[in-house]
Amino acid sequence: MNISVLFSIMFIIAFASTNAVAKAPPREWIDKDTGHRVLRLSQEDNQVSFYFHQNAYTVTGDKMVFYSPKGILTYDFKSKKSDLIVKGNTSHAVVAKKSRKVYYLMGDTVFETDIDTKVTREILRDGRLGSGSGFAINSDETLLGGSMITGKIPKEFVDKKSMKERFRGKGEMMSARIAAKIPMALYTIGIQNGLLNTFHNSTDWLNHVQFSPTDPCLMMFCHEGAWEQVDRIWTIRTDGSDLRKIHIRSSPGEIAGHEFFSPDGRFIYYDLQTPAGKEFWLARHDIRSGRMDRFALEKREWSVHYSVSPDGSLFSGDGGGPKSVAKGDNGQWIYLFRPKGDKLVAERLVNLSNHDYGLEPNATFTPDGKWLVFRSNMFGAPRVYAVEIEKMSR
Repeated sequence: MNISVLFSIMFIIAFASTNAVAKAPPREWIDKDTGHRVLRLSQEDNQVSFYFHQNAYTVTGDKMVFYSPKGILTYDFKSKKSDLIVKGNTSHAVVAKKSRKVYYLMGDTVFETDIDTKVTREILRDGRLGSGSGFAINSDETLLGGSMITGKIPKEFVDKKSMKERFRGKGEMMSARIAAKIPMALYTIGIQNGLLNTFHNSTDWLNHVQFSPTDPCLMMFCHEGAWEQVDRIWTIRTDGSDLRKIHIRSSPGEIAGHEFFSPDGRFIYYDLQTPAGKEFWLARHDIRSGRMDRFALEKREWSVHYSVSPDGSLFSGDGGGPKSVAKGDNGQWIYLFRPKGDKLVAERLVNLSNHDYGLEPNATFTPDGKWLVFRSNMFGAPRVYAVEIEKMSR
């Protein structure tokens, strides 16, 4: 299992165990500070939505896929009911829009499950597949992609007890992981034939693999690590050609990351700070021309992750806690952003003052653009919520 994912899971388990007796949150309420309606989608505790760039929705928007301790569930937005479609410990899940199937890892095996019928098919078994991060499906749904460790993994990065004893936190672990120069590669898997192809062999830490939503052969990945230590954002073709660094530093201390594609495949968006913790932007890279634009944000509006609406007109942010890089003043909110010139104008949707940002909210737009789905521990155990973008009339 990828190390950064492992640290997140360890936190969720620890947090949930210490908050097991917390009072169950309401099914629905109006946030008194924002006037927006919030729904609790989780029917049980310790359920979490996907990482912000992993598609969780069917193309029609009728269902969403998410994790629970029991396995993988769907949430039906019409019936407002959940259904367990995969039993067991899973990871790296991503939903295919056209075929209404979810692809995921269970141990060392890649599976495909039909969201509606629950028919499941094994695609490939390989012990290396869970060692990377990011699991993506390309736009014509012929390939899956990710990263994997191809060499020997040092014990301190495998054994949970050793990791906890040796590293005093995520930052120390990440620096040590970069220095270890563990051999890795990107890979693709043929969905129909299970054929594994590796390319771009490297000793950099390769993570967060994503496919373009429109170009079936364009892959984006990152050099993982503390952002000041790496050139993070890269693209490459699935045949290993045309490797490109997306962001080039223009000033000392500049950092960039948490990258994602626009729905039309034209842009790559990412968090840009010039320098870290001082000036905050949502940057936009035009894939065809290479042009970079940026939208200014207030420090208190900086978010761990951003996302873009299906029509590209709006953005979301999931805020940040007091220990986050921005250390913003009262920045614990789910935000909606509207572009205005070279700035993003923020609207607060949900008060997250009781949320512990050890669990990142990872807000994403529903396909109809009317809701933002996020995960939160603001009532104790992690659960999945949705906030309506249009404000309720008082």
